[in-house]
Amino acid sequence: MLDSFTLHRGAKYFMDSGRAATHGEAMAILQSFGLTILVGPDIATSRDEQVALLTLVNAARRSFLAGVTVVGVPKDAKSVTRLTRPGSLTRALKELGGRVARRPRRGWPIAVIGDVPAPVSKRAAWRLAWSGWRGGVVPAHAGDAAIVEAAVPLTPMLAAACCAAEAFAYHAKDHAMAGHRTLGMSLWNPGADWLAQDPSEPALSWLPSRLWLIGLGNLGQAYSWALAALPYTDTRDVKLVLQDDDRLATSNDSTSLLSFLKDVGQRKARRIAAWLDERDFDTAVVENRFGPWTTRTPDDPAVALCGVDNPNARAALEHPGFGLVVEAGLGAGPEAFRSLSLHTFPGSESAENIWGGDTPPATHSVENLPAYEALREAGADACGLTQLASRTVGAPFVGLTAGVMVVSELLRRLHGGAAFEVLAGSVLALESVEGVAQPAPPYAFGHVEAAIER
Repeated sequence: MLDSFTLHRGAKYFMDSGRAATHGEAMAILQSFGLTILVGPDIATSRDEQVALLTLVNAARRSFLAGVTVVGVPKDAKSVTRLTRPGSLTRALKELGGRVARRPRRGWPIAVIGDVPAPVSKRAAWRLAWSGWRGGVVPAHAGDAAIVEAAVPLTPMLAAACCAAEAFAYHAKDHAMAGHRTLGMSLWNPGADWLAQDPSEPALSWLPSRLWLIGLGNLGQAYSWALAALPYTDTRDVKLVLQDDDRLATSNDSTSLLSFLKDVGQRKARRIAAWLDERDFDTAVVENRFGPWTTRTPDDPAVALCGVDNPNARAALEHPGFGLVVEAGLGAGPEAFRSLSLHTFPGSESAENIWGGDTPPATHSVENLPAYEALREAGADACGLTQLASRTVGAPFVGLTAGVMVVSELLRRLHGGAAFEVLAGSVLALESVEGVAQPAPPYAFGHVEAAIER
């Protein structure tokens, strides 16, 4: 019997919107979603192109259950990023769930990375683009609209998230412009035109070196993936404290970038620590639930990146005495699951004031929808059905976008850019992200020099 631990969070979108009468129908919809990725010859040596490719495959295969096919990878191409183990790029793509092929799958939309001619296809096609602190996608036939230049590694990652979001909307037929528009964002100047050159963008010179990650689900794993892509000279100089008291469930595979079915049942903190250890980060694990009882010593990181959806835990974010907290939250339900927000503390309002009041009223119940009625008729008990209905709709490209925004908040502050108290928006309209900036002192919580690219 389906339960909250095995539910595919993308399938829940079609259950909760009423478009699928059963869980099986919802899964069948996802099993019709596929994506072909075309890459150019530079994929063999380009860090940015590999970051974009690996991220897109990792995120897309969790929602596009018909498969993700990559065309154009040279046989002898090696991985040049920390996102995968050293060795064959083809093997890395397969480990992430992609398929390497000689030709595109007919009928699937197409993503283009690198110097590849626009495909001849009636299906939607996007070209991933990035420059400096800006990244996104443009229609593949837009030609000169695409920008592909040296970039902060988070922007090819952002481009991949945008592509996955647009391809999902195209398949789901819930946004008429998907495949016919640009979508992107400036991480240096959120809300600005991401396709316009910005002379105020600095070169990436400094990287954070001491961080405490609270929660290692969708968001915490996105933070880890983003940090691994940054150009650290020596990751042994980077201390990460990882805190989570939960275990990986089957449902995590549908939303979280470092969750795989083979790891179901393992402790999240240990599994993510093992992944980061393979990349030589200095990790420590805390397997207690975060709350007002959590303490930190002067030797612990003073910056926390929070990715939990528990209001009681969020209300306690300032209790341990962090110098800076960056927190992200994701929307819920079929109307809002693409929404995201970011808060930083200290700010004009405390975390306790935001989340420490009375528990907000429950959202509208979906238990009366056809998919849940079908489960009830199949024998689901009332308690299990309520728990299943309470789980949120989730998609990896939303958490990935939020993760990129959170890590870029640190990078922006390290380079004297704007410090935001709040950022909020939707992956359907990143150009309209709104924020509230605040004065902030120089970043004094541990940093190292970025590797010089040659």
